[in-house]
Amino acid sequence: MSQHTKPPGPAAQTGLVRNLPEPMPLRRMVGPGIVAVGIGLAAGEIILWPYLTSIGGLGLLWLALVTLAIQFVINMEIERYTLATGQTAVAGFSRWWRGWGILICLAGAFQYVWPGWATSGSTVFTYLVGGGDPVWISVIVLVAIGVLLTFSKVIYKTVERVESVKVALTLFFLAIAVVFVISLSTWGEGAEKAVTGFGQIPDGITFTMILSALGAAGAGGVHNLVLSNWIRDKRYGMGAHVPRLISPITGQEEASGGDRYSFPDTEDNLARWRIWWRRANIEHLTTFVLVCIVTIGVMCLLAYETLFGRDDLESDPSFLRIQGDIFAAEVGEWLKILFFAIAAVSLWAAAMGLLDVIGRVASDFLRRNYLMSSTRWTEARLYLAVVWTEIVLGSIILLSGFDQPIGLLVVSTCAASVVTLLYSILLIRLNTKDLPRAVRIRGVRLATMVIAICFYGFFAIAMVITQLQNL
Repeated sequence: MSQHTKPPGPAAQTGLVRNLPEPMPLRRMVGPGIVAVGIGLAAGEIILWPYLTSIGGLGLLWLALVTLAIQFVINMEIERYTLATGQTAVAGFSRWWRGWGILICLAGAFQYVWPGWATSGSTVFTYLVGGGDPVWISVIVLVAIGVLLTFSKVIYKTVERVESVKVALTLFFLAIAVVFVISLSTWGEGAEKAVTGFGQIPDGITFTMILSALGAAGAGGVHNLVLSNWIRDKRYGMGAHVPRLISPITGQEEASGGDRYSFPDTEDNLARWRIWWRRANIEHLTTFVLVCIVTIGVMCLLAYETLFGRDDLESDPSFLRIQGDIFAAEVGEWLKILFFAIAAVSLWAAAMGLLDVIGRVASDFLRRNYLMSSTRWTEARLYLAVVWTEIVLGSIILLSGFDQPIGLLVVSTCAASVVTLLYSILLIRLNTKDLPRAVRIRGVRLATMVIAICFYGFFAIAMVITQLQNL
């Protein structure tokens, strides 16, 4: 049966059956986890978590560790579905009801239209060069990002390269900070708080701040869901049968792939599945979870060493300028310059990655649910339309005067936590009912997904109750 003869629709399945491809070597699978951590390694690690540490000390480190452990399981359940079917998780949700895809796309657009990452990067850049208007710098950066994505032949490869360089630079800075800045006493206190402070919330930390921190620890919201798209473009599992997202300007556009694939339940395919699944878990654990633990941990220790206990900190990125001045005084001007440069580049690279996130999720959903028969609106053209729409809206928000970076980041990351709660519920349904029995979620992973729902649900409800009490 041709993949073009099936009428489009949210519940349509092409019935395409293909053997599961031979697993690629682990070294070639490295990439999606780096992209995920590269995009996530910004607002949380550079601004929100250090800011919380400067207010409440190291008493929230336990929460970062718990969040990352839960996110690992959530992310692998997103990858499980795409490995087995070649279809994204959002497309899978939309097979039951198109409204799920609409809600997730709208939530993603809301989550990322607030240009907090670009604005934060531009604000730090003004510290580096000694002045300038962060608003106009942010608008220029957003347009430059749009141009780069537009003219990338294979967009995933461009994003992967940018985020890989960013992660390498950040780890380089952290290695220097470990040697020159963080004292042994701070290391000891950090280790103690991570254990003895479990379950405790330091004074001065609100539930809104906590929900924001959850959304900024590693990845959050729609950011996690786009792992489906990235591993598909990386040719993981059944994703190898689906064409990659190619720029309509510089690359040859390919026909849209089948809606959903399956592989025969043979011993050879199941043996290949076990290898794919094991290697995908290793890739994500080492490139995403471990890097996030290192970056959040070291940045919080840096903030504790340099900022905790001060009474001159404001709820904006100006605390980074204070931190840079301390680096200059205690180590040298060179460390201050390096800190500002890497922070600005990291935040701008995150802005690029987040535009890619919403572009991929929305274009995949719209194409496969409403525009499968359109020759004009290919997935690549939809992607660029979404990206440029977000850039225009973000620029309008900035130019209208709403330009406080931490305020923008709190709105975005709180939205991320609520979205994560929603699709965690949907993932359990997806990976228990819509996958063959041999590859379904079960046991410890299923129990952890239930814990994840309770975890995010508790803090979301607590935030709502707190806000109502304040009103």
